[in-house]
Formats: sequence, C-alpha cells, structure tokens
Amino acid sequence: MAVQAVAKYVRISPTKVRPVADLIRGKNVEEALHILRFTRKAAARPVSKVVNSAVANAKQRGDIDVDTLYISTICVDQGPVLKRFRPAPMGRAHPIRKRTSHIKVVLEEE
Repeated sequence: MAVQAVAKYVRISPTKVRPVADLIRGKNVEEALHILRFTRKAAARPVSKVVNSAVANAKQRGDIDVDTLYISTICVDQGPVLKRFRPAPMGRAHPIRKRTSHIKVVLEEE
C-alpha cells in the first residue's frame, strides 16, 4: 500500500534539493529522518517535512504499520520560476531567476 505526500512551490532550486533526495532514496523512514537531521544542507528541512507529512498520512490511513515504511520513490521536479530583474550599469537590467521545486515522496511497506 503506497502513501504519498507532495510539497509544491518550495522556494529552493531543484538542483540543490536533488542531492539530498538521493541520500534517502530507498531507506527506511526512521533512518532517512535521522540522515536528514544531520545533513548540513538547506534542502534537508523541506525534504524532512515532506517525509514527516507522508508518515502522518500513513498513520491517518490506519491499516499501515508505520514502523515498516520505506521511501520507495522521491522525486524533485522544477516548479515555476519567479523572474526578477536587477539594475546593471549603463541603464541595463540583468535577469534573476528564482527557481521553485515540487517534492514528491512515496512510502511503501516492506
């Protein structure tokens, strides 16, 4: 039985989130949360929030044993880009692209 949780429009670049997602892919939920707690990356906090949300969804369902859950899939997709401009010399403007991410976690029982 699969349980999922999705965080959309997270204000961090997907290229920064993907290495953190690779750390916990295929791991047990307890082990994954332990790894995320001690990972020194800014992306570890939103990823751990999504994993905790998926665990809460599994508890809410009732027929799933939370202790046997593992992360079967975790994918980080690019969300919409906020486009901003910064003043540059000689009256020009340089674009700034503020990227967002969609993080999806799917948990399954072993």
